[in-house]
Amino acid sequence: MSKVIIPSGYRSTLSLYDTQTAIGLLKRTFEERLCLALNLKRVSAPLFVDPETGLNDDLSGVERAVRFDLKETGTDAVVVHSLAKWKRMALAVYGFSAGEGLYTDMNAIRRDEEMDNLHSVYTDQWDWEKIITRETRNADYLKKVVQGIVGAICDTLDFLKCRYPQIDVELYRTVTFITSQELEDLYPNISAKERENAYTKEHKTVFIMQIGDKLRSGNPHDSRAPDYDDWALNGDILFWDDVLGCAMEISSMGIRVDEKSLDAQLAASNANERRALPFHKALLNGELPLTIGGGIGQSRLSMLLLGKAHIGEVQVSLWDEDTRRICKENGIILL
Repeated sequence: MSKVIIPSGYRSTLSLYDTQTAIGLLKRTFEERLCLALNLKRVSAPLFVDPETGLNDDLSGVERAVRFDLKETGTDAVVVHSLAKWKRMALAVYGFSAGEGLYTDMNAIRRDEEMDNLHSVYTDQWDWEKIITRETRNADYLKKVVQGIVGAICDTLDFLKCRYPQIDVELYRTVTFITSQELEDLYPNISAKERENAYTKEHKTVFIMQIGDKLRSGNPHDSRAPDYDDWALNGDILFWDDVLGCAMEISSMGIRVDEKSLDAQLAASNANERRALPFHKALLNGELPLTIGGGIGQSRLSMLLLGKAHIGEVQVSLWDEDTRRICKENGIILL
């Protein structure tokens, strides 16, 4: 069965009806705030792609994509894990300029996901991507974008609390930035997830930078595919969640690889065979724009802002019978 945490004395502050209404309001409000903060326009996006293009996100490299055959073409398609690479290609094809970006609703099936309060096999997120210049391809600009996203999230919470005063969630607009190596140096004797919890509990809103490369301990803070984020210019946005008593990752994001960083990260990951794929060829040849982008979990954000204890309270997915029974016995209503 999936792992389930039951917070002591938990009861949802919103009824099932109000929860559904609030989710719609939350999504519309946040999209507006995000577009204003980052200068984004909505586009349509694929649910599946050709596996031979190299456009699917490989996540940590071990997850199996859902694959199916197309009767008419005789070829296979794979359901996207995310749109990290597709978005960059789309910016070039659609004619976006520097300083402009896109966002889209991304829906995916991650069948190898370990399910718990925060994880489901169904993934829904706002995938966004923005063209930058060589001059803004730096940590200062990354931090500025992070602060814009956090501001949009906090503005959305304030709006929701005007409509639903019973929501008692508190978030902090001030972002504390720390690298994964600095975090390991602070807490050398505990796991990466435990470090995230300890630091976020103290600082409330955190951006952990530089994720993917090996730390001095010999292990990365977390796995990252070598061909979308630049491991020196990326990170995760974390908020402290009082309901579950843990750090909640809302977004994984970063400045994307350029020719130099892609070359180095493919070599470091023993993934040189990807150089022959169309997306990677175009990037190594300098044919794609420099970009920054990420994914922002829609269900995660709904959980956080509405004070929910389980992701199944804000999205419809599949759960084992023991999980459904335990949740029902403890007043957690799974959709």
